[in-house]
Amino acid sequence: MEMVLTFAIVGITIVLFLTNKLRSDLVALLALLAFVIFGLLEPEEALAGFSNSVVIMIAGLFVIGAGIVRTGLAAMVGNQLLKWSGSNEKKLFVLILMITGLMGSFMSNTGTVALMLPIVIGIALKLNNSPTQYLIPLSYIGSLSGLMTLIATPANLIVSQVLAEAGFGRLAFFDITPVGLIAMTVGILYFVLFRKWVLPQESRKNQVNEGHKLSPKQLATDYSLGGNLHKLVVGSSSETVGRVLRDMQIPANYQLAVLKIERRTKSGFDILPMRFEEMAGPSSEIHADDLLFVQGSLENAERFAADHDLAFDESVSEGDELVSRQFGIAEVLLTPHSSFINESLESLKFREKYNVNALAINRKGDYVVKDMIHEKLRFGDAILVQGRWEDIELLEKAAMDVVVVGQPQEHAGAAVASGKAPIAGAILVGMILLMVLEVFTPVITVLLAAAAMVLTGSLRNMDDAYSKMNWESIILIAAMLPMATALEKSGGMELISSGIVASLGGFGALGVLAGIYFMTMVFGQFISNTATAVLFAPIALVTAVSMDVNPVTFLIAIAVSSSMAFATPIASPTNALVMTAGGYKFSDFAKAGIPLQLIMFVVMMIVIPLLFPL
Repeated sequence: MEMVLTFAIVGITIVLFLTNKLRSDLVALLALLAFVIFGLLEPEEALAGFSNSVVIMIAGLFVIGAGIVRTGLAAMVGNQLLKWSGSNEKKLFVLILMITGLMGSFMSNTGTVALMLPIVIGIALKLNNSPTQYLIPLSYIGSLSGLMTLIATPANLIVSQVLAEAGFGRLAFFDITPVGLIAMTVGILYFVLFRKWVLPQESRKNQVNEGHKLSPKQLATDYSLGGNLHKLVVGSSSETVGRVLRDMQIPANYQLAVLKIERRTKSGFDILPMRFEEMAGPSSEIHADDLLFVQGSLENAERFAADHDLAFDESVSEGDELVSRQFGIAEVLLTPHSSFINESLESLKFREKYNVNALAINRKGDYVVKDMIHEKLRFGDAILVQGRWEDIELLEKAAMDVVVVGQPQEHAGAAVASGKAPIAGAILVGMILLMVLEVFTPVITVLLAAAAMVLTGSLRNMDDAYSKMNWESIILIAAMLPMATALEKSGGMELISSGIVASLGGFGALGVLAGIYFMTMVFGQFISNTATAVLFAPIALVTAVSMDVNPVTFLIAIAVSSSMAFATPIASPTNALVMTAGGYKFSDFAKAGIPLQLIMFVVMMIVIPLLFPL
């Protein structure tokens, strides 16, 4: 009865995945609950996936991937790939897959795909191509890269351990590499020749696409801030030194707004002088050598500078000076029922309440700058604001009154991480080295790298890190992992596998090898390659010994076939990752994966016995 229930739940889960009526993570959770409700799994067994090291590692890799994007390292790698490939898109495609295979040789395929994902999406969008043409090949080659070295995937280590425990010796680091090279070559050739037919051509609505974001620089250009921004240098002889802005009445006397003050520190030995920025307010005091950023007409700025012995700095650009790690600009729109309507910025005490400066008002394409604080606000007005990133984000909380356009958190994160691409690159290289040298377990190595991304400022803060996790993929993988436990406990796996082995015994060693390979590959479409290897490696060993043939041949076949997880999005974590990122349907994986599996089956039934004779 338990076996029947298990197969029924698995079957219904597959049907729900195929129909695509419910989100994949919800389907996985429903299946998990069904296993518990019908007594097929204990609650502890069902929840084991959420504490699984693979799931935790995937979460950490999302953080690392975010750091790589934030710092601009992903864009640098993408630009380098574009440079190497020139205008040849096919060459670029092959380069992406080869680099994926190389990286995947020394770290987990999940980690490789998670790290390459933002780079590949960025390249595709830059070329105005649909990422759907790149992400499934990325996932499949990531899986095949697991055959390049012993440590590239847990399945290889499991196979090696089973051989060692049976007295046949462990696999060496590069024993499986010839098989991996052949598999990688076949996989790349397959997609080069057939991807236009087996992959969707159109962009999907769920696809990761940054879309059109109003960057701070674009906003500054749209509002023509360049002509109204001036940077003034406070000399030591200026009578403004030591004075407080409140007492100077600059807005009333000169129609200028002081937006921020930049100052050089004088602490310590001053070997590496640092500059810090202060949001200009009524109580701000002016010091010698300060830089004052003021907004207003050039005529008024020149009059103010002449009256107070201030010098002009010619380096002001199109709003760039208003964007830094601490400060930014954003556009806010008034909502239909906003309490701001028919009020002025002055009457609202906008500066005092929200701690941001209003730079301009966009009214149906006309920009109001002069005397704007007295202007009555109307529905449809957009206000350009400047201030600390944290204050701009707090402005989003006033949801009833205004809507902040764009994503200030994204721009704030990019500003904080600006210039830190070398640090992110060093963290990535360090993580790969620790994995190759096996200093720590992979999950600990990934968590160390993720923490380093936050501590070094490659990511703005932990909120920034958490926001970059693809929770749909994480929940899907965690909820599906216990399915292997249910299949094993019910005896369903053993029943099917023993039946296939018995029925193929009359076809000789090669026939049984083909049967075990095919069976492992089929079950690997619904459970992880690690779980598949754990379940089928002992069966393959016993079968080889009973037939008096080379167990290494059979165990290599298990390692290879468990990596052929191409036909379903739940077949491997890499498929789950690209499914949500690319907006793929369940059927897209079958269309691209099944032909590749059949080709690989034929190739491997020639290659494996040739390299590891029966």
